[in-house]
Amino acid sequence: MPAPKLSEQTKGVYIISATPFTETGDIDFDSAERLVEFYIEKGVTGMTILGMMGEANKLAPDESEKFLTHMMDRVGGRIPVVVGVSNAGLGNLARLAQASMEAGACGVMVAPSGGQNTNEAIHRYFAQVCEALGPDVPLCYQDFPLTTKVHISVECFNTLVESFPQLVMLKHEDWPGLSKLSAVRKASDEGGVRRVSILCGNGGLYLPQELARGADGAMTGFAYPEMLVEVVAKFQAGDIDGAEDVFDIYLPLAKHEQQPGFGLAVRKEILRRRGIISCADTRAPGPSLTPTDHEELSRLMERLEQRLPA
Repeated sequence: MPAPKLSEQTKGVYIISATPFTETGDIDFDSAERLVEFYIEKGVTGMTILGMMGEANKLAPDESEKFLTHMMDRVGGRIPVVVGVSNAGLGNLARLAQASMEAGACGVMVAPSGGQNTNEAIHRYFAQVCEALGPDVPLCYQDFPLTTKVHISVECFNTLVESFPQLVMLKHEDWPGLSKLSAVRKASDEGGVRRVSILCGNGGLYLPQELARGADGAMTGFAYPEMLVEVVAKFQAGDIDGAEDVFDIYLPLAKHEQQPGFGLAVRKEILRRRGIISCADTRAPGPSLTPTDHEELSRLMERLEQRLPA
């Protein structure tokens, strides 16, 4: 049975999958299979592949499609999968989106391309994206101006929601952006704008506050997905203090992993140490850990292990 498509009601934890590589820089498909099983075992609602932290921009088009097919086959419909299809070329974006949906993806995620620096430009760009995708492909808007350098106002986002029915989700990772999240949610709760799902990124660094402001869950790639799952579950069950207590235990590592640029190397090294991937290398050019970095990470992980039983 195929997994459900993305919708305005989507909630939970959609883990951003790493893309594992061998020491020679090739995609490590065996480690990718272990990642799928690890994420599912930890209770994620869904998975997102070929995201920015999945190093999608470093993959050749044929590699992206091979990784997509391999991951979708391994998931086998057990959980929904979102595919990041952002690309400077609209034709490339549309081709990967089509391949994704044919492989069984539940929707696609698109960040605005560089240079869309006015509300009019952003709206025009997403009109082109939606036309290229076709009306039946559910769309998640990735709002990550730290990387894209494209800042979208609440008013502009709401206009996109009203203009394009297939836009069903906001991946919120503006930073700082809590006020934007509140304003988007208020517009749907009180202003008559169609409600869309909001899942939050940034390594889950502000997850309790984002949930309190109306987010429906997380779409991020922290190397301890069980924390994200438990925090969201407790929060949605009304146990706010319990959710924050769990979050607090993991906060030092979440903070350490969220360092711009460098954090991906930390995340992959944690996954390696947890026995999930064989090699922690990022694809060149990319960050790597020094001996001091390794010692620092060991201490953080040891302190986490000491606190977990309590």
